[in-house]
Amino acid sequence: MPSTHAPGNRRRRLFSGLTLSSFDHLQHLWRSAIATLAPSTAPPPNHFFTPQDIGRLHDQDGANRASIDAQTWDDLLLPSFEDKLAPDASIFGRQVLHRRLRAGVDDAACGAQRTRLQGLIADPAHLSALHAQLRMLRHADVDVSALLFGETPPVTPWWSRWLWLLPVLLLVSVAALVTLPLGWMLTLAALAPLMALQIRYHQQIEGWTATIRSLGALLATVGLLGKGGGALTEPFVATRATAARLHVRLDRPFALRMIPGGRQYADWFAAGNIAHYFRTARIVFGQRAFLRECYLACANLEADVALARHLHAMPRWCWAERGGARELLLEDGVHPLMAQPTPLSLSLHERGAFVSGQNASGKSTFLRMVGLNLLAARAFGFCYATRARLPAVPVRASMQNEDSLLGGESLYMAELRRARELLEAAGQLAGVCLIDEVFRGTNHLESVSAAAAVLEQLSRHDLVLVSSHNLVLAPLLQAGFDAICIDTTSGRPVLQKGVLRNPNGIALLAREGFGPQIEGRAAEVARWLSGHLLEPVTGAPTAQQA
Repeated sequence: MPSTHAPGNRRRRLFSGLTLSSFDHLQHLWRSAIATLAPSTAPPPNHFFTPQDIGRLHDQDGANRASIDAQTWDDLLLPSFEDKLAPDASIFGRQVLHRRLRAGVDDAACGAQRTRLQGLIADPAHLSALHAQLRMLRHADVDVSALLFGETPPVTPWWSRWLWLLPVLLLVSVAALVTLPLGWMLTLAALAPLMALQIRYHQQIEGWTATIRSLGALLATVGLLGKGGGALTEPFVATRATAARLHVRLDRPFALRMIPGGRQYADWFAAGNIAHYFRTARIVFGQRAFLRECYLACANLEADVALARHLHAMPRWCWAERGGARELLLEDGVHPLMAQPTPLSLSLHERGAFVSGQNASGKSTFLRMVGLNLLAARAFGFCYATRARLPAVPVRASMQNEDSLLGGESLYMAELRRARELLEAAGQLAGVCLIDEVFRGTNHLESVSAAAAVLEQLSRHDLVLVSSHNLVLAPLLQAGFDAICIDTTSGRPVLQKGVLRNPNGIALLAREGFGPQIEGRAAEVARWLSGHLLEPVTGAPTAQQA
């Protein structure tokens, strides 16, 4: 038998091993290059986005009188509500949800949205599949809405088309370095513009690279959705091929990705990253209409999926009926941000509500519950109740006014500024106003006087719900407001008609250990004031007499 150690056999084994090793290496490079175009299967990261990022799509729409203003947004705890609506949505879905919630939707759009949500809720398997396909959007780590909807195309420098000359000059200088005594000077001269360009455009390229990565996640999602069936993914079928081609065009050249370290060498010695920056900028702004279409299709679908998943997790909700501008009906309404809320029912028609209650009875929470349900019904068509008939009008709140040391504004001045803003807005577009502890920044007499005047004027245009510890306001506002009391004697809040009769402010003095002398004197003064101020007296200036 021939020896296995013969020289010819050894050469064959060595050649075979080298060939197999080279083939494996090329196969690995090929798979790596293909993986850059294929959708990532890695778990999506949890990127942090600021409120400014989330609100940027809405800001592109310009001034909208029906939009929720910044103070109302904060007063009603809407950032926390947004987090509850879509805890795992991407920046795309969050921006669309924010725009719907802040600006509202018209009746036709609300009806179409309701139909989509009903379809998703009725088909949990399809809902889960869509949620899985949309996970790719969460790989986007920067906002692209300003780029697609707001920014003007940048001016591309004339010299950007001649960047290919720089590596040629570098090669010529290297040849001169070998053949000429002072050739190193030519090499330095060729390297200088390459280094200057990297320094000049480093930050822009870093930001643009993240932008391209986000656009890549968007285009990859279009490709995934284009494979599925169903009415909601039908629009993606026609755009899938175009999205795939654009995805390739926005990536670095395929041959460059096949070479280990090729991208780094091309960047430093041929300004490849700078050429890629200008080239892809031209492509993006040239294809911006198509990218906008992809953005809106994916973002709206993700918003719908997030809402359907949210409703699946909520124990109490209903589809809201659209009512008149001064009509409000909530049966067993609850606060969606509370773990164990107490259902409360409210019915108002043409008249506002003056809400009273003991300290810590939940007046502020009640107003926020009403406000969140109003906004959810206006934006999404549902609310957190067993039955609801609510107006699709702007909601304006004044609940957390504070003094500002840096701004030089006292609490009362902040309250006056906000009251003036509410009156100005009411004169433009009627809505619902929620006011908590009106004018608490000044003395009792002037607080009641200013509140009565402002609330009477405001109620002529808006449906107003106001809470206050100044119970003397109730008879002054009886012409346009129903008196409602939050009673907590049973251990849980219950809405009742009328004004609070057993305030607990003085009782808390005893509980906190102020002593019987202070408690007794406070009770004596309270009885005297109640006898003079709580009931209307002859000649009291009511709204009917104003």
